Amino acid sequence: MANQMLSAYYDKHGSYENIKFGEFPIPEINENEVLVKVKAFSLNHLDIWIMEGKYPIKIPMPHIFASDCSGVVAKVGKAVKHIKEGDKVIVYPGLSCGVCEKCLSGRDNECDNFHILGVLENGVSAEYVKAPAVNVFPLPKGLSFEECASIGITYTTMWHSLITRGKTKAGDTVLIHGGGSGVGTAGIQIAKLYNATVITTVGDDWKIEKAKDIGADYVINYNKEDFVEKVMEITDGKGCDVVVDHIGEATFNKSIQITKRGGNLITFGATTGGEPKINLRAIFGKNITIHGVYMGTKGEVKHYLKFFPNYLRPVIDSVFHFKDVKKAYEKLLSRQFFGKIVVTLEDT
Repeated sequence: MANQMLSAYYDKHGSYENIKFGEFPIPEINENEVLVKVKAFSLNHLDIWIMEGKYPIKIPMPHIFASDCSGVVAKVGKAVKHIKEGDKVIVYPGLSCGVCEKCLSGRDNECDNFHILGVLENGVSAEYVKAPAVNVFPLPKGLSFEECASIGITYTTMWHSLITRGKTKAGDTVLIHGGGSGVGTAGIQIAKLYNATVITTVGDDWKIEKAKDIGADYVINYNKEDFVEKVMEITDGKGCDVVVDHIGEATFNKSIQITKRGGNLITFGATTGGEPKINLRAIFGKNITIHGVYMGTKGEVKHYLKFFPNYLRPVIDSVFHFKDVKKAYEKLLSRQFFGKIVVTLEDT
């Protein structure tokens, strides 16, 4: 193995146009880590926020970016027993200390040191990435590297939101904003796994049938209809048991309106801004619980991977070759996609 790897990176904040290619040293691993040869990685809006300098932490430069990948184990540390060289794996990007009270209680996403791979250290947009062995999971049988690269952040965040925090159960009505996004497609599948009635919103008519194909019961084009009116019509004026809002300022007040009495409203993204003007009476007057969600736990990953590929399966919009990574981010920003956008490093 040569000691250099081809990497996509940037050395200043700004648009995806700043992405360059260059040689970096292959990471050195310690006894509890694994080195993975990356086969595919998927895009998240998180990548854009970090790239554009909107993340609240100073990012080291030059920066190898992106967080979710799948690949083949190239090397394991001396203390690693559950994984071996040659294993096909998913690298789960939620990093924590592993020894604090929260980590030992299985709530590692509440660890004071919790952060996501590809933020404070180099990410997965390279031929190799290192990760703690506890963050590496076997590929579910029957899924491609591209599909497995699309699982990490999206399914973990949605599982934690809908199941752990929102306590979605059979018979509930769930509203998921942005049904065509990576998290949206994951959320629709997870909510249907629990026999909920799923309402979702999309911004284009061509996404309506696609959302229904993966389980949505009702799909609202928010550019053509007022989703509050439509949701109240669908639910006979009661609203939804669980509402997942990853849009932010543009939708959050309306999301409060459509959350039923005693319901759960979940926020984990703010693509339209993070400072909505909120009427507190609308929250306490209906006994609403608002959950702030940042990823989820490794225990949840271990649990939900059992449902792939028979009950859950990532929706892939498009796959770009490594050299076309800028085009992949251009597509992400266009919003003209349904599901996950993936970059493959096969034949790199």
